[in-house]
Amino acid sequence: MNNNNLDKFLKLNSDYYFKKTKKIILDSKDINVTYAIFMRRPVIFCPQIAVNWLEKVEKIRKTKFDIKICHKEGAWVGAGEPLMYISGMFSELVELETIYLQLIGPASVAAYNAYKMCIDMPKTSFMAMDARHCAGSQMHELMAYGASVGSKKAKEESCAIGFIGSSCFSTSHYFQAKYALGTMPHALIGYAGSTLKAAKLYHNSFPEENLSVLVDYFGNEISDTLEVCNEFKNLVNKEKLFIRLDTHGGRYIQNLDIEKSYNILEEFNQSCIRTYRNEQELKWLVGAGVSAAAIIYLRNKLDENGFKKVKIIASSGFNPSKCKLFSVAKVPVDIIGTGSYIPENWEETYATADIINYNGQNIVKKGREFLLKRN
Repeated sequence: MNNNNLDKFLKLNSDYYFKKTKKIILDSKDINVTYAIFMRRPVIFCPQIAVNWLEKVEKIRKTKFDIKICHKEGAWVGAGEPLMYISGMFSELVELETIYLQLIGPASVAAYNAYKMCIDMPKTSFMAMDARHCAGSQMHELMAYGASVGSKKAKEESCAIGFIGSSCFSTSHYFQAKYALGTMPHALIGYAGSTLKAAKLYHNSFPEENLSVLVDYFGNEISDTLEVCNEFKNLVNKEKLFIRLDTHGGRYIQNLDIEKSYNILEEFNQSCIRTYRNEQELKWLVGAGVSAAAIIYLRNKLDENGFKKVKIIASSGFNPSKCKLFSVAKVPVDIIGTGSYIPENWEETYATADIINYNGQNIVKKGREFLLKRN
């Protein structure tokens, strides 16, 4: 990107009143200012993409910003605590605010969510599958970056397994992975005509890879699972066969209903069914779709048929709250595929920037004096 391209980008994407302000400053008198960046909720700090962008602007514009990072990447930062300070000439900084705020807030909330998920389920691996839920590649990068930062913090604090990779090559590097993760979509099973045939087609094309098989397409989660396991006993013995449960919330998995689900959970963990707090938690425990009871039932069927080495992958709405509940219930799931660390309440992702110093004089708008105390 050169200066002309940057000008065009900012003209299209920066809030227009910042562009007007820049002209007013240049028509009058330029001064040095300091911005304080903060958020209104606790976050796990993710500054690097924003800092990289600011440094790129420095090179293109042949200018210099004083960027003071207040916390290390991955640090827990409370609501209202300054995240970073940016100083420079007002005319050079004013039109950048829209962009760097976009790059800080969402990633920091995604990191917080991913951290909570990994902390609550430290023995479970997570796969980043946010891409299809993102509004474009830039958002996908922010979400994957956030998940990697939150995961790293959980690994450091509790020896959690954390996130092991991404579903897309473009973001795999955030998880120190050379390749993207994933084997087959539901579409391949529909194309093949059976779950077993889809597994065979995949294995024929990628014989050296682990085999992860979706088993919910035809609604025969248990019988299709056992058929695949019997066919690929060599992979079972090598611990290279994975069964992925992604049953939608409109039905129960094969052989289950509400009564059987209650009985399964009562036998597995009596305490958790008696401590749920709302209807959503009850659904996650014994309802349709990928419930705690469904995973326990599948695990039991695998073990009963001699397939204890087969790992279970679960996906479908695994957000921090669902992961917390599964942790309390001690659900035996090995890997979770999730994009649900994407912030549910987008208003919580809004980062804010306020100028707190004009040409060496501390001034801030009324109600934001707390920013001055920390400068």
